[in-house]
Amino acid sequence: MTSRGESSTEHLLRQAGIQRVPSPKLELFQCRNFLEPGLCTELINLIEINRRPSTIADANGDDYFRTSETCDLDANEPAVQRLEHSLADLSGIDPAYGEPVQGQRYDVGQEFKPHTDYFAPDGADFQKFCSVAGQRTWTFMIYLNDVDAGGGTRFKVIGKTFQPETGKLLCWNNRRPDGSVNPNTLHHGMKVRKGLKYVITKWYREKEWGWE
Repeated sequence: MTSRGESSTEHLLRQAGIQRVPSPKLELFQCRNFLEPGLCTELINLIEINRRPSTIADANGDDYFRTSETCDLDANEPAVQRLEHSLADLSGIDPAYGEPVQGQRYDVGQEFKPHTDYFAPDGADFQKFCSVAGQRTWTFMIYLNDVDAGGGTRFKVIGKTFQPETGKLLCWNNRRPDGSVNPNTLHHGMKVRKGLKYVITKWYREKEWGWE
C-alpha cells in the first residue's frame, strides 16, 4: 500500500498516457498532452508576471550554473488549482506533501547545468532545506510550450533527451528502492537556442510541507 506521500511505478502505469523509460537505473516517466494548451498559456502568463533570477541550494562557485528565471505560483490562482488537481490525480500523492508550484522561464542561451533535484546529504544547506519536510522524493515537470530550437532535458547517465512539447509531463523518483538518493537522476536543462522555454516544476517531500 502506497503511503499518502508516495507515488509508485505501479500507480503511474495505471494512468492514461503514462510511459516508462526502459532503464533499470531510475524510475522515469513521460506523459504527452498532460495539460491542455489553454491552461499552459494561463500558467505562462503567471510566470511572466512574477519571474525573478533563479538560484541553487548549495552555491558551487559557478555563476552561470542556473541562468533561468523562476517564480513561485500563487496557490489561490484558479489555473494553479487546476494544475494541482491534475497532478494529484496522476501521482496519487497527497498535496500536503508537495512544495509550492514553481515556474521557470528560459531565454536564448539560458540553461540549468547537470544537476539532481534532491538536496545533497552532505551539502552545506541540507539541514536548512530538509529539517522540516525531509528530502525531496518525486519530481513532476511540465513543458508549457514548444521551443523553436534547443531547450531539451537530458538525463546524462542513461543518454536520454526529452524535447519540449506543449503540455508534456516528465516525472521521476529521486531515490533508489532502498530510499537513498539516486545520482542516476542527474539531468541537464539544456540551452535554448531560439525562442523561449516555460516549465512548471512540482517537488514532493518525505513529510508534509510545513513552510510558509
